[in-house]
Amino acid sequence: MSAKLYPVLESTGRQALIDRKTYQDWYRESLEDPDAFWGRHGRRIDWFTPYTKVKNTDFTNDVTIRWYEDGVTNAAYNCLDRHLPARAGQTAILWESDDGAEVRRLTYDDLHEQVCRMANVLKKHGVRKGDRVSIYMPMVPEVTVAMLACARIGAVHSVVFSGFSPEALASRIIDCDSHFLITCDEGLRGGRTIALKNNADKAIDIAAAGGVEVEKTFVVQRTGGPTGWKPGRDLWVHEESATVSADCPPEPMNAEDPLFILYTSGSTGAPKGVVHTTGGYLVYASMTHEYVFDTHEGDVYWCMGDVGWITGHSYIVYGPLANGTTTVMFEGVPTYPHAGRVWEMINRHGVNSFYTAPTAIRALMGTGHTPPDMPALRLLASVGEPINPEAWEWYYHAVGKGRAPIMDTWWQTEAGGILITPLPGVTDLKPGSATRPFFGIRPELVDAEGQVLEGATAGNLCLADSWPGQMRTIHGNHQRFVDDYFRVYPGKYFTGDGCRRDSDGDYWITGRVDDVLNISGHRLGTAEIEAALDAHPLVAEAAVVGYPHPLKGQGIYCYVTLMASPETAAQRQDEDTLRRELVQQVRREIGPIASPDHIQFAPDLPKTRSGKIMRRLLRKIAEDELDSLGDTTTLADPSVVDDLIANRQNRRKAG
Repeated sequence: MSAKLYPVLESTGRQALIDRKTYQDWYRESLEDPDAFWGRHGRRIDWFTPYTKVKNTDFTNDVTIRWYEDGVTNAAYNCLDRHLPARAGQTAILWESDDGAEVRRLTYDDLHEQVCRMANVLKKHGVRKGDRVSIYMPMVPEVTVAMLACARIGAVHSVVFSGFSPEALASRIIDCDSHFLITCDEGLRGGRTIALKNNADKAIDIAAAGGVEVEKTFVVQRTGGPTGWKPGRDLWVHEESATVSADCPPEPMNAEDPLFILYTSGSTGAPKGVVHTTGGYLVYASMTHEYVFDTHEGDVYWCMGDVGWITGHSYIVYGPLANGTTTVMFEGVPTYPHAGRVWEMINRHGVNSFYTAPTAIRALMGTGHTPPDMPALRLLASVGEPINPEAWEWYYHAVGKGRAPIMDTWWQTEAGGILITPLPGVTDLKPGSATRPFFGIRPELVDAEGQVLEGATAGNLCLADSWPGQMRTIHGNHQRFVDDYFRVYPGKYFTGDGCRRDSDGDYWITGRVDDVLNISGHRLGTAEIEAALDAHPLVAEAAVVGYPHPLKGQGIYCYVTLMASPETAAQRQDEDTLRRELVQQVRREIGPIASPDHIQFAPDLPKTRSGKIMRRLLRKIAEDELDSLGDTTTLADPSVVDDLIANRQNRRKAG
């Protein structure tokens, strides 16, 4: 399959931090002598006690992953204190409000003071090194303050996306045994108000019923809107900050001490608490941020993500701030209050590099608004799911005007940082291809039996060796970590993605091969959505699959079998009403991000004689790809498939 090629731009190559030869030399060394390579690049951050050991990893048996294990450092110190001598007055966070009426610029000195005060507030109320602190906040600067305050005192933060429901927040509080919560009175997004404190109160009650008591809730005042309040437990951050010192020495942290837990969906239904540690994660986030985005002194960098996801952790907070960059934070949505909002912000703030998801790119493309010339913009990037070539071309030509290369990055929550990506002065670009591995990343494509496939081929994507940013375990369940990632193909890390490698050696990610959906760049477990549907009293069984969605990358297609008892017959007559109820059920249990796109009622689901649901068939029907259903004779009742086809909700073809 041929692909259109966009060679490295001459203007980009002239100023890029590394060229093609440097990439080839560094990449070769990173594979052949990782101790020397990562030993050298590990010194990009400051260490209180320098490391003498670099790499200690084993993908067999119980799986051991350790990097810089005898080094001592602190993430907040690296993001703040070490920059103060040279750039105390430089803007660290440039924040713009939902409606654009408010812009805040926090210098590194400002951010340092706020973090120290917040850290002292946490310590005043009993937060200690190793404690888990849940953070449920919108995209305001205080969420970064909260994260870095935890890192400063050695507490482990667990950020929960502010669009999640009280039930989803509670499940994460319970899983990580968190007794402290930081939230806002309300959030603003796309002109809507989100009652975060009230949602948090509900989550606290649910968590208490589950055996975990939240002792203190620290509340940031965003809107001044009405909230519930429990004296003794609930505390205003601005009031508490005024009572403490602006001096808080950073806690010495071993490189392998946990920095944060971030929950990502798994195929078994229960979200997985991905654990990232301090030293290796920060080295990798910092290094990938510098070289993938070609970050220079004085750059203004904008990742239009959310700190509730790994993209925000690595490329809004830790990577940019570790590098002393000005990082833009945006409270709102890209098309509010008008279609040109994003481009106005890029010009208003002189943004040099812009990183967003294909979902946002397609939404902006769909408005019909022509982006203006943005002379400061020299680099574009994409994250979340594979970008389709049509959106890539629009992004390159309409947004970048043909002079800003696109870094189409592929990575995961578990990775901590970018794994496969172009580099600005190195890589010729192909629309839709993530191209080449970053330093230290050794991809392998394998077949279903685990045989390594060579040359131009397609298969399941594994990584044959470790990298510093790799997750260390699943919180509270190391065996699940071993089983989920290292048992399918022993001795390798299985990414869960399919991939194609072309004759040039470039990689094309083809999407998830397990039961995890990638919705607008957010990973959601099908089992978690199925459990929410099953909770409705009229639902007997549910199966959820993904299908190609023109805006979100993947959409959510639900097959639902209803209870057949005479008592429920009358309730089942109005299917449209029931569909709306089920959508609301999922929104309540998980959040709006998990709202089903299609719900198809079915008398039964296609199952093998052993009772296993044939999801392959459900995916093909949801995709309206009926010519490749394959063999259905192994089903317990093959006639089920005919009903599913006749009543499919996502028809794109006649008949």
